[in-house]
Amino acid sequence: MARKFLVLADLRNGNVRNVTYEILGAARRLSGGGEVSVALLGKDVARLAEGLGAYGADKVYVVEDAQLENYIPDAYSSVLDRLIRTAEPDVVFMAHSAVGRDLAPKLAARFEAGQVSDVIDVAEEGGDLVFTRPIYAGKAFTKVKFREGRVFATVRPNNLPAVEPESGRTAAVETVPSQISADALRTFIREVVKKSTSGVDLTEAKIIVSGGRGVKSADGFKPLYELAEVLGAAVGASRGACDAGYCDYSLQIGQTGKVVTPDLYIACGISGAIQHLAGMSNSKVIVAINKDPEAPIFKVANYGIVGDLFEVVPMLTEEFKKVLAE
Repeated sequence: MARKFLVLADLRNGNVRNVTYEILGAARRLSGGGEVSVALLGKDVARLAEGLGAYGADKVYVVEDAQLENYIPDAYSSVLDRLIRTAEPDVVFMAHSAVGRDLAPKLAARFEAGQVSDVIDVAEEGGDLVFTRPIYAGKAFTKVKFREGRVFATVRPNNLPAVEPESGRTAAVETVPSQISADALRTFIREVVKKSTSGVDLTEAKIIVSGGRGVKSADGFKPLYELAEVLGAAVGASRGACDAGYCDYSLQIGQTGKVVTPDLYIACGISGAIQHLAGMSNSKVIVAINKDPEAPIFKVANYGIVGDLFEVVPMLTEEFKKVLAE
């Protein structure tokens, strides 16, 4: 069965995030020969259109406007409303990011369509698309099937299978005027203040080294950053570490923080409270380092090390240096 898909490219710091490529791969696989198009919104983003064809896009709608540089709900809704009416997709995909979580339900309500959030898998069963999403803080999963009509879905990063770019494959690029009416905008961004961050994006990281209250202080995170640098990993934290002032809340992983699904999650000095497990329990491999052999984190860990993280982590760092140097 041929289906048409429209994917909203998820951008950060002027680049396409990996979750966009993951979604494109799924759309291409499920399209059945139908058109897969991409909405590329922002300021000076036309340069990004060429690379999307290799990941499965047939057509890229480029909408450039200074008012799209930062996410403004009214502006994005207005532009996507027109693109959806033009492309007439059966499914509209977005990343399960701050933008997607806000925008998808707005548009679904506008089009009186179905909407499903935080999708971790999508497959075809009996001619219908079935979306899988976690519930009860990741303790169970539910499958959602829509009987008819258009579907809006947000996809959790780092869950759909990665796809390799197809060399030489290109997409048709169409430049579309934004036609954003100033009268229609109810909100405006006067200034964006960004916190200074470095390293790998937590939500898309393949490896995460995370610290809890067991790091004891802000300085206690230094061994974790050293290990992360060797592994090319991102650094995360439990809410307890953030509440204690050891690190910024932008690193928080858990039910009230970021939800991550890396290939490898190294938990250092994290007891394993259920709120934290909700944000990382779907990691492919979990390694726990904790002095308490009864810590709940060991119940979900694939590998456990009972010991002082300030002794274990530096040892791991040195061993990884040796292995990676070979």
